[in-house]
Amino acid sequence: MPSPTPRNQRTISRDEVLPPALASRPPQKGRGTIWAIEHRYSSRASESFDDGWGRLDQEAGEELVAPETTIIEERVKSVLSSNDSPDLSFDLSINPYRGCEHGCVYCFARPTHSYLNMSPGLDFETRIIAKINAAERLREAFTSRAYEATSLNVGSATDAYQPVERKLGITRAVIEVLAECSHPFSLVTKSSGVERDLDLIAPMAARGLVGIYVSVTSLDPALARILEPRAAAPHRRLKTIEALAKAGVPVGVSVSPMIPFINEPEIERILEAAAAAGATSAFGIVLRLPWEVNPIFQRWLDQHFPDRAARVMARVREMRGGRDYDARFGSRMSGEGAWAQMLAQRLAKAKARLGLDRERAALDLTQFRKPLPKSTVGQGDLFG
Repeated sequence: MPSPTPRNQRTISRDEVLPPALASRPPQKGRGTIWAIEHRYSSRASESFDDGWGRLDQEAGEELVAPETTIIEERVKSVLSSNDSPDLSFDLSINPYRGCEHGCVYCFARPTHSYLNMSPGLDFETRIIAKINAAERLREAFTSRAYEATSLNVGSATDAYQPVERKLGITRAVIEVLAECSHPFSLVTKSSGVERDLDLIAPMAARGLVGIYVSVTSLDPALARILEPRAAAPHRRLKTIEALAKAGVPVGVSVSPMIPFINEPEIERILEAAAAAGATSAFGIVLRLPWEVNPIFQRWLDQHFPDRAARVMARVREMRGGRDYDARFGSRMSGEGAWAQMLAQRLAKAKARLGLDRERAALDLTQFRKPLPKSTVGQGDLFG
């Protein structure tokens, strides 16, 4: 029996996509959306860093725009989340941050801010929850007698290397625990910040304990700037792939999401550039529009690509059985129908041609060892 259609799968009207108060307002530089959209449960500090873009005010004639970001520190009770989706290849995940300053307009994790009584729109990219005790909680989880090593991903929902990580170092502290315990992990990022932690990652990679994926959604800096406004520039991400590969870290590329008529024409070129930089594997996921992401993305389309917005959504619905989104396991990542099959075929052919279809060796779970109690750390020197 087919499951009932969740309300986030319906087709929304133009009036819902373009609230009258926002329809005439231009996009805000450095933000994916300026829309503080109400979430579905509602009753009614960044710093300078060269990520390949230069400064936001470098373009001649443009006014400096410095949208404020608020970092909310939180002490969490647990940091490991279980995965029950057969679409994903890991059992557990760690997300050091909730919300993401990268501002990717398409981010499937935006609706998670609803659980915090915040907007999946502007709040998601300006009010970032930092789990400051993530490493401590991870250590506690590993210490448990019941814990056994399993596949684990860092940053499955929001980027573990978003701008605030340079200051707080939560992700690095998490990786330090993983390194200490020889616990394997995978990580997906669109930030060059991962290079900072190569001193930890490279030795683990040499022991078969790490796999990194870098997300490259477009090679066009103009498109990337409006699609993912605070993520690393495309050329900078390719340099990150190169740096990881040179350090001996198995690195793949994620061409996700694949958006018809927006970045979809670039699929083959992205894979070629990634392979040339040293990537050895690749994957791609079609655009997902769950819950509030749907109107946010459609408004973005109307603002930036009014000439093709209707065509884009027509193809999206063709891959989703006539709906804007289909959340069913097995189809939510790939879609269905002729267009979805064409994308899958193009991806597979390009991967085969470029040598990106090689199966990566499974990460070694046998090396895991539980952390030493804090009281015993360093005591060995007393008896040396």
